[in-house]
Amino acid sequence: MRTPHPTPTSQPLPFESDHAAASTPEPAMALTPAAIAAFDALVHELHPDAARVDATRLQRLAAWLSAMPTEQARAVVDERLQRLQELRGMLADPDWDCDEAMRARLAKLFAYIENDDGLIPDRMPLLGLLDDVLLIELAWPAFAEEAEDYRDFCAYREVSHPDGNGAELRAAWVRERLDEIALLQQRVRIHDHHYAPAFHAAESPFRVT
Repeated sequence: MRTPHPTPTSQPLPFESDHAAASTPEPAMALTPAAIAAFDALVHELHPDAARVDATRLQRLAAWLSAMPTEQARAVVDERLQRLQELRGMLADPDWDCDEAMRARLAKLFAYIENDDGLIPDRMPLLGLLDDVLLIELAWPAFAEEAEDYRDFCAYREVSHPDGNGAELRAAWVRERLDEIALLQQRVRIHDHHYAPAFHAAESPFRVT
């Protein structure tokens, strides 16, 4: 059984569920085997341990989304697109140092999202963005740790207003987080430390005279 992966929102897409929208007619989508294979290849180029993409899972996911009230379905899409915007901000931030491998993966992700004629054409009402958000969902573990670190760095920068260039800001952020970890470890040690020897219930360390 595959270990659960980080997802861009607290409510994962039911992509691997065999019961997703089981009673809902599947919407008609012209998905060719070659297009699905190309999409699956991109997913696994970004995150090799992602779930496999096939026509059955795609149709079930489309049926699940189509069965929702429009406002709720839009929220499912918009929440994941918002995480994409956070990745864009991370890549563009001169104070953050994404390595070349991360930049290459992000470039491939953005290139697909910006293409209006992907696996599902963007012009298709509602479902046109389904392949985009599915790509974000399945590839997210490749970006999750860096995105979380960047979010924490931004919070530190906003609250502390440190001086310096990007490298200096990142170094200050790392030092502060390490200091917090050291303090937490010290508190745990203090909590676990016994200042006085243990006594049996029948014995008393004090004598009243």
